[in-house]
Parts: sequence; structure tokens; C-alpha cells
Amino acid sequence: MTHQPRIPDPETRARSVARMRETIKQWDVSIANLDELNTMLEAENNRSFEEARQRGNARRKAAQIQE
Repeated sequence: MTHQPRIPDPETRARSVARMRETIKQWDVSIANLDELNTMLEAENNRSFEEARQRGNARRKAAQIQE
């Protein structure tokens, strides 16, 4: 006894395709939002790294002056 999958009627297929297209649009928006967030986080990380580097340089210079 083999159970063959049946092909849905055109109306059901059209609804499924419409839902899939809407889901893909939502994913595209979510991915774009994540890309934007990633860009912001990378910029913040680079800024924080540069500030930490500058603080370290200032401490080294202050230590050299005290010597």
C-alpha cells in the first residue's frame, strides 16, 4: 500500500505561495535589520577599542613622566 502525495488544487497552491512570499519578505526585513545592528555594533566595538588604546597610551606617557 503506497500513499502517493496528492497535488493540491490551484487555489491552495496560490495561498501557500502567497504565504511563502510574505514569509520571505519578513525574513528579508529581519536580515536587513540584523545587518544594520551588526554594522552599529562593529562601529561601537572599533570606537571602544580606539578609546581603550588611547587611555593606555596616556597611562604609559604619564608613567614615563613620573620616572
